[in-house]
Amino acid sequence: MTTRLDHSIGDALFDRAQRVIPGGIYGHQTPAFLVAGAFPKFLSAAHGCRVVDPDGHQYIDFMCAYGPMVLGYGDPVVEAAAERQRRLCDVGTLPAPVMVELAEKLVDITTGMDWAMFAKNGSDGCTWSIAVAREATGRDMVAMVGGSYHGVHGWCNAFQRGFPDGERATVLTFSWNDAASLERLFAAHHGKIAAVMITPFRHEGMHDSELPTREFLDSVRRQCTSNGAVMIVDDVRAGFRINIGGSLQHWGVTPDMTVYSKAVANGYPLAVLLGADSLRTPAQGVFYTGTFATQAVPLAASLATIEQLIVRDAIVHMDRVGRRLCNGLAQRASAAGLAVTLSGPPSIPFMTFVADDGGFDRSRTFSAECAGRGAFFHPHHNWFVSMAHSDADIDAALAIAEVGFAQVLAEHGADQA
Repeated sequence: MTTRLDHSIGDALFDRAQRVIPGGIYGHQTPAFLVAGAFPKFLSAAHGCRVVDPDGHQYIDFMCAYGPMVLGYGDPVVEAAAERQRRLCDVGTLPAPVMVELAEKLVDITTGMDWAMFAKNGSDGCTWSIAVAREATGRDMVAMVGGSYHGVHGWCNAFQRGFPDGERATVLTFSWNDAASLERLFAAHHGKIAAVMITPFRHEGMHDSELPTREFLDSVRRQCTSNGAVMIVDDVRAGFRINIGGSLQHWGVTPDMTVYSKAVANGYPLAVLLGADSLRTPAQGVFYTGTFATQAVPLAASLATIEQLIVRDAIVHMDRVGRRLCNGLAQRASAAGLAVTLSGPPSIPFMTFVADDGGFDRSRTFSAECAGRGAFFHPHHNWFVSMAHSDADIDAALAIAEVGFAQVLAEHGADQA
């Protein structure tokens, strides 16, 4: 039987939540996406790469708050920078000087980008980038990879409930790593496509991650240029874990616009839209604002986060510990007679069981057992590592994973030869 911890305090809190919050917990953090009884529903504390639930159980966290904690929870340098700005002013009648400093830093480090604007989450950034592309081109249509996640607005909401079909009327889809399918869209809708939006790798939930081919990215870039469309990279999830100059720089490709969020401020609420100089006037013309759009504390936190990523060579560290994790999981799975697929960039890994054949029964058994022993691996969503994950943390998690594989073997049997 899978190990289960006592979550009575957290469960009681969830019962209270259900009375005053639709669903108790909404969005991607809902317990419905985890294994009932095995995972906590709330977290009450966090430090480094470890989190603590209301019942006092500690976990080595491989979700990093679904990506934002790139340096680790409560990083002292980031927190000090945030506190200095908080003492001066956070939300003011006018922006704080740190907004200019951060924009200069982002333009300086991001290849091909000449200006920056700020929002609060990736969904808003992606939607606003589409508006800028439409303003720049005078066109309406947008091409995206079918099934990709670009946020919760009507044009891209994965579940579509509550949004009229008309919001998707101008959205076209093509296939990942299939440049010819995009070419067919441009041919069928000649002179009508304003933008092509892609992610640095395929990472929608319930799916093995899939890296792009260089040929695919090069072709998307060429087709956008030759057809007068704006190439936008949704770097919300991958940003600052693959390449400090923008994730597509790993493959040597430069988009026209880049959208960041998640890891840009190590947990403080911030999104960034960066663009090439040719899009400066359209960006100025598309009205965007928000009550907290120029909030200063997240800007200061972001500036400190970027500086620390560079000073600590954090991307190299995350790649290394991610490879240590993936290699260790593959070795232990094989020793248990189980075949697994490790996909995605090493700093943003995901593991599935080959015998599940697109399902997640073994993944759920594995993650539930690991949660009961103090390692938080999501069964359906890609994972993340951070600068705070040490070799000792990885080794501790791998020891737990070994027990998780044994539980999979006990409940589902060895893979057929």
